[in-house]
This record gives sequence, structure tokens and C-alpha cells, in this order.
Amino acid sequence: MLSVFSSIPVALRRFLLLAIAFYALWFFGYERGLALDGRLDALLSANITAASSATLRALGFDTSVHGLDPYLLLLNSQPAVHVGHPCNGLVLYALFAGFVLAFPGPWARKLWFIPVGMLVIYLINIVRIAALALNHLYSAETVEFNHHYTFTFIVYGFIFLLWMLWARRLAGPAAQQALRA
Repeated sequence: MLSVFSSIPVALRRFLLLAIAFYALWFFGYERGLALDGRLDALLSANITAASSATLRALGFDTSVHGLDPYLLLLNSQPAVHVGHPCNGLVLYALFAGFVLAFPGPWARKLWFIPVGMLVIYLINIVRIAALALNHLYSAETVEFNHHYTFTFIVYGFIFLLWMLWARRLAGPAAQQALRA
């Protein structure tokens, strides 16, 4: 087993070890701590709901957040989308940041690219929630499919594009050289 691991290129070994370390940090820090507390998820879910509602209002739709349920977006005073904690984007931010941190590249670029990438994911998630609300209004029978497949594919596609931007353009020549070794 050790000989197999030592035959893996150094850059890939480093990436895999860091990815495992970040997963362990996520598991013990979030799954066993912050998730049980619930306040971070609650704050983010309420924020995504409010931002999606504001986006739809800016586009001329009659939308609001339910007064008793901060995760329920109303469209034309009717329930349209309930933002559950698994859909608030927190896992996506962590996944994105973990990949960039584990992948070789200059720290100065990581320090600006990770927040910019998280902002892009946040904005995509707002658009996703707003689009699901409109989907509910105009074609309610397709919401489940679009929620589970279409929008998941789109969001992960954007994250993949961000990763490719990092790996191919921003990680720098040293990272490219390490990948070839």
C-alpha cells in the first residue's frame, strides 16, 4: 500500500492529503459543531431567501419573505420556495475553498480568488432560488425536476468552471509544473 502511495506524483499526493485534511476539518468543525448549533445555517438560509426576494422585486415581481418563516419566499403572496439549510450554499463554499486551498498556487492569489469565487457561488444561488420561484409560478409541475437536476447541474457547472479558471489560469506556472511532474 505504501509503495502505491509513494508512486503517486508529489503534487497529487499533496493535493489528496490536503483534501482529506480539509474534509476532516469540515466534518469535525461543521458537521459535529456548527451544524448542530444551527445559527450559521439559519442566518445564511434567511439571507439567501431575502436576497432572492429582493432580486425578484427588482425585476418587477410581487415577492416577499413570509413574516413567520424567514426561509419561505412568497410570490404573489403565495408560497413559492422554501430554502432549506442544505440549499443555502454553505457546503458549496467549503467545497470550492477546499479545492483552491488544496491545489498548488500562490497564496496571494488564493486570498482574493476564494472570496471572489464564494461571491460568485452566492450570486448563482440567489439566481437559482429566484428562478425556482418563477418556475413554481409558471410551471409548478417541473419544480422538483429542476431543483434536483437542472439547477444542481448548473451550479456545479459554474463551480467546475471556477476550479478550471483557478487550475489553468490563476494557479501559476509553478502549479502547472507540479501537475506535470
